[in-house]
Amino acid sequence: MNSITLDNTLPQVFLPQTDIQSDIWRKQVSFRRGETYLIEAQSGTGKSSLCSFIIGYRHDFDGRILFDGRDSRHLGIPDWIEFRQRHISLLFQELRLFPELTAMENVEIKNSLTHHKSKAEIEQWFEALGIADKMDSPVRLMSFGQQQRVAMIRALVQPFDFLIADEPTSHLDDENSAIMADIMTEEAHRQGAGIIITSIGKHMALKYDKTFSL
Repeated sequence: MNSITLDNTLPQVFLPQTDIQSDIWRKQVSFRRGETYLIEAQSGTGKSSLCSFIIGYRHDFDGRILFDGRDSRHLGIPDWIEFRQRHISLLFQELRLFPELTAMENVEIKNSLTHHKSKAEIEQWFEALGIADKMDSPVRLMSFGQQQRVAMIRALVQPFDFLIADEPTSHLDDENSAIMADIMTEEAHRQGAGIIITSIGKHMALKYDKTFSL
């Protein structure tokens, strides 16, 4: 997949509003594979909703979302399974890890579907992110910042054309944020993928091809 296009898209909850000032909503915007984007937003402007619309978890929007010109509303369940396993990876703001499982088990659940990374490669990411000693710890015992790093590793253990990261460094210090950015961009570049980062303030210091205001 080479492009994601928003065509006059707007969350249905915003339909009564006539004064929306946005680079995204009610516009035609295309994200291209291989490029890096930042979407800056204030709380309540639909940032996480946008991520859910693109990944197909929610459909309560007007307008269209197109994948290489194909309307997402016409995708069936098998199509969405393929898209989520092979084309789009999402790092959720709320992480959506399984608290009773260990950090490694949370990552292995996805990797077992795609067989995209070796265990040695995954362990190297844990080591680089300073959480190698937490691999066998239940996620519920980890801090939110540590969990963010686990969720990022999980997001990377699959093929993707686009990586969407919803506030990926909200609970990280600058050093760990920089390490995460390096790992994320290295893997995206290896796959020739695009990156879409969302933020309501602090964001990764990447070389963005374009910045949008939501």
